Amino acid sequence: MITVISGTNRKESECLKFASLYFEMLQESTQEEVKLLALEQIPHDWFHSDMYTRQSESLKRLQDEYILPASKFVFVIPEYNGGFPGAVKLFIDACTVRKYSANFKGKKAALVGIATGRAGNLRGMEHLTGVLNYLGTVVMPDKLPISRISDLKNGEGEVIHEETLKVMRAHALEFLEF
Repeated sequence: MITVISGTNRKESECLKFASLYFEMLQESTQEEVKLLALEQIPHDWFHSDMYTRQSESLKRLQDEYILPASKFVFVIPEYNGGFPGAVKLFIDACTVRKYSANFKGKKAALVGIATGRAGNLRGMEHLTGVLNYLGTVVMPDKLPISRISDLKNGEGEVIHEETLKVMRAHALEFLEF
């Protein structure tokens, strides 16, 4: 199973648009089960002072459905203050409270960075690579930075930039072979 993670808890995010698009591209290209986990749509009752000793039931359900059975992950992460969103790190930390090694160790990941600026969240992807490598996840070397995302969409907010769509498809296919 492949889990695509939209890496922000910001409501109505641009990140979810790109994660959903990547998710659809994977679904069209494989028979393997693909799931989309949007951090903006999950309950946040697991963020409390005892989160490292007592895991909430809602987080256990998310972990059992999206994290533990996955063999691969795609993290779509927006640039926040020169890095990746704290919500992603917090979610990873919260998952590792239970079944530490089974969550990410020995699994594979692809990273897609999005930004309104021109670097496509390169720094954030490198930082997340370090975190995932520490947990034993093998990160695909070909990371996908997507820059100036505001220029890639039409008036309805749909990604229509053909070159970006082409590169995303190629990246998704490469990840399936990874």
